[in-house]
Amino acid sequence: MSWDLNSDRPIFIQIIEKIQMDIISGLYRPGDKLPSVRELAGEASVNPNTMQKALSELERTGLVYAQRTSGRYITEDTAMIGRLKETLAEGIISGFFINMEKLGFQKEEALALLGKSIEIKGEQEDDTGM
Repeated sequence: MSWDLNSDRPIFIQIIEKIQMDIISGLYRPGDKLPSVRELAGEASVNPNTMQKALSELERTGLVYAQRTSGRYITEDTAMIGRLKETLAEGIISGFFINMEKLGFQKEEALALLGKSIEIKGEQEDDTGM
């Protein structure tokens, strides 16, 4: 598990986003137990207090829950995970259009380029058998 944290934004926010991405990508599945705060902090090379803050925020949102004596677990609410996935995807799409606009593309032009890119990627996958 790669932790690519940088100093341009608060670390605990980046940790939250990383764990969210690990959940929606299936690295952590509904009901899975998370490693301990110390283990996660060690993997991420951050202070355990920073990791605790991030995990507490994930608990507050309901994505993670704590069992008093046995640790933290991923929610089994697959609808919640699905909503999170959709929300994150909408943010990425919105960012795409904002960046394309900065490059001087109108939405229609950006969509055409995106369609062309998808078509090329599909052809490449066909050529490699993927």
